[in-house]
Amino acid sequence: MATQLPARNRVSPLGEIIAVAGRGAWMGNRGCLHRGRGARDVVRNHQHKTWITCALSFRDRRVPQWEQNRYTPLFFLDEAVALAAGHRPCAECRRKAYNLYRALWAETHSGAMPYAADMDARLHQERTGHAEYRTRWEVLPDGVFVATDSGPAVVVGGHVAIWDRHDNLYREKRPRPKAGTAPVLTPPCTAHILRAGYPAQIDDSARESATNNPFPEYRRR
Repeated sequence: MATQLPARNRVSPLGEIIAVAGRGAWMGNRGCLHRGRGARDVVRNHQHKTWITCALSFRDRRVPQWEQNRYTPLFFLDEAVALAAGHRPCAECRRKAYNLYRALWAETHSGAMPYAADMDARLHQERTGHAEYRTRWEVLPDGVFVATDSGPAVVVGGHVAIWDRHDNLYREKRPRPKAGTAPVLTPPCTAHILRAGYPAQIDDSARESATNNPFPEYRRR
């Protein structure tokens, strides 16, 4: 019996939809991206501006995959990857995280509490504009992704961990520079929210020791 190849429904920190092994810690939604029932043929990057990050399970609901005219479930290694790709917490299955993200959005934008559509529109502009921006290393919070010569890397304490697109986990770790600026991949609005205290879940493979993981319930699956 032939081994079935991984489906193209995983997401990279750059927002690409790729085919790699390992489901990851979170599910996501950008609308219906595939064509036909049962056909694992992704034909578009997104259907709408609402890009959300969902829990893998919620109220025993079963999400059909590759069904015609149904949204295409996407999967992320961890929340840091989802945020870098331009997703935000779901307001239904992740209400507490959504409320915190929304409150920090208001705090960092010096304005009123935003509607979901307002955040989605701004995030869509940032994730599709591809405008590079740089930030000083010393102010980058944990969970932000930066560009390196070896690929996207997540900031974790005193080091950065490089995401491996072949195995969908973090491999090489490098010391975090103490001076200069870094090219940041996480959308600016979300990077500000992370800096304001949003606690993004980061996969164990990014850490020097798994015992330092403050989210033991979200290990790779």
